[in-house]
Amino acid sequence: MLKGKIALVTGSTSGIGLGMAQALAAQGANVITNGFGDADAARRAIADAAARAGHTGTQVGYHGADMSRAGEIETMMQYAESDFGGVDILVNNAGIQHVAEIQDFPTDKWDAIIAINLTSAFHTTRLALPGMRQRNWGRIINIASVHGLVGSAGKSAYVAAKHGIVGLTKVTALENAQSGVTANAICPGFVLTPLVQKQIDDRAARERLSGDEAKRSLLGEKQPSGEFVTPEQLGALAVFLCSDAGSQVRGVAWNMDGGWVAQ
Repeated sequence: MLKGKIALVTGSTSGIGLGMAQALAAQGANVITNGFGDADAARRAIADAAARAGHTGTQVGYHGADMSRAGEIETMMQYAESDFGGVDILVNNAGIQHVAEIQDFPTDKWDAIIAINLTSAFHTTRLALPGMRQRNWGRIINIASVHGLVGSAGKSAYVAAKHGIVGLTKVTALENAQSGVTANAICPGFVLTPLVQKQIDDRAARERLSGDEAKRSLLGEKQPSGEFVTPEQLGALAVFLCSDAGSQVRGVAWNMDGGWVAQ
């Protein structure tokens, strides 16, 4: 379905981003990865996903841009253009987290979260759009969160950034509404990523729980299904948004959250 398309997925050496990259590669896309994890392992996992789906010769690139730095983002986008011919599918997934009440929130942590979780998506989007508009085809998928729709105490910077991503998505969709370029946000609930695993580990230590008890406790507070959303499920949604069937889905904040926001 996506044969010949070029997908750039930020924060894609593990977790949600890696799941997105694998799903897009399995549909025939060439993929550019980014992140601070094991880049070689991620590239192998993406290439394997493509091969299992019958796609041989899939290109998988990597750029280690620090998503808090505009200059490095520009260099990454130049790499995508020079080595791959541009970006057709942009998945803005890079993100970090810090938990503290507002009066205690370190200002450097606030600045870093806003830079990586929100501002980086502005920079990749502004740089990808000219080529997408010229080709009259593009898909921008911003990985927001249920925290782009609701709040949680202790997560002021993350919630602010994710609400901002939803707003950026809507404006991007409206500015390109009469073109073949779409923009949408995916808003996951709890996914068992390294970020969430840290919350589980902290809870287990704090409340003297086993790992399984801490997982059940975490999910029980917010996610009525009692189950984690998986990167594979999120990847399948991204593939739908890239399809012809998704061409009139524009400016949506689509939550996949086990019922979290329905409460």
